[in-house]
Amino acid sequence: MQITAKWQGGRAFEAIGASGYKMAMDATANYGGEGQAPTPTEMLLSSLAGCIGIDVTMILKPHLDKITNLEIVVDGTRREEMPTAFTAANLTFKVDGDIDAHKVWRAIKLGEEKYCAVSASLKADITHLLILNGENVPFE
Repeated sequence: MQITAKWQGGRAFEAIGASGYKMAMDATANYGGEGQAPTPTEMLLSSLAGCIGIDVTMILKPHLDKITNLEIVVDGTRREEMPTAFTAANLTFKVDGDIDAHKVWRAIKLGEEKYCAVSASLKADITHLLILNGENVPFE
């Protein structure tokens, strides 16, 4: 897989990969950017959510008609010193629908441990929380 990131001036870049979709990135004002696009670290956490989300929906494919909402919130913790890499990421899965919690937890665990290339590429500790129909459901 290959992407090309082309400088757009200031601290902004535009990346494009084999899919042909363009992805804009910019730094915040603290780093000399204009904040006109997501930062690379925001995109990294977004990629983590998207990757495991795709895996979870693939695993739960036979049950997707029972799910009315699936939202993934990622809270990343970074080092204080440079490089300010992520040391931890907590993923909260907010799921609504008529689906068994065990099936959702199984999909989350398989997604992260077996299929998600992004989580496998990060050095951060990754934890999960499942909120099913508004209730916190611990891992079984």
